[in-house]
Formats: sequence, C-alpha cells, structure tokens
Amino acid sequence: MFYLDTNACVVFLRGKSEALRDRLLAEPPSRLAVPSIVEAELLLGARLSADPDATAAAVRAFLGPFTVEPFGSAAAPHYAVVRATLRKRGELIGPNDLIVAATVLAAGGVLVTHNTKEFARVPGLLLEDWQ
Repeated sequence: MFYLDTNACVVFLRGKSEALRDRLLAEPPSRLAVPSIVEAELLLGARLSADPDATAAAVRAFLGPFTVEPFGSAAAPHYAVVRATLRKRGELIGPNDLIVAATVLAAGGVLVTHNTKEFARVPGLLLEDWQ
C-alpha cells in the first residue's frame, strides 16, 4: 500500500508534476491511502485558501477514492520509538510528519513524498518520490 504525504497531494491538486499525476493515476485507488493527519492538513489548507468551500470540496473529491488511515493504537508504539530515536540523535522531524511516519510504519506501507530529506531520518520507513 502507498501512503500519500501532504506535499504529494498538494502537488497533484495543483497540477505541478506530470510524473506524479501519471503515477498516481496508474495505481488502483485500492492501493493508495492517506494518513488522517494528511487529510487534516489538506483541510486546513483549504480553510486558509482564497475560496475555502471550493477548495475543501476539491480536497474531499480527491480523497474520496482513498482509504484514510487513522492514527491509532497500532501507530502509537512506532511514534514513541521514532520520536525517542530521533530526539536522541538530535534529528527531530515535524510533529505532523512524525504522525505520518508512525501511521505508515504501523501499516507496513510505503510513503510517497517529495520530502525525502526529512523522512529519510526515520528508521525503517520506506519512501518513494513520484515527482
């Protein structure tokens, strides 16, 4: 299963990468998911946009075919281990990115992101950059 990071979703919605678009459209929706924090970030972006209602509708339409993976009990131990490890190394990542990483690790998936520099710090997290 492939899990989309916020930046991949935004790039797709803005039509900024043909490579990302082509790869995303080539995958069956049943193989694509988004962590719930990504959904929240996208809806926040919509609320802050020039046309919040239209942007939120576009976000919901985009997310419609995908599974939204909640952050839950299965992800909690991954969150703790990753945060402790990165803190000890002095390499913390953003709090929402930490939740994304823990969610994907718990699901045993692959994170699709262009933010590979930050996520590469997370031990065991599989990454692909479709841009």
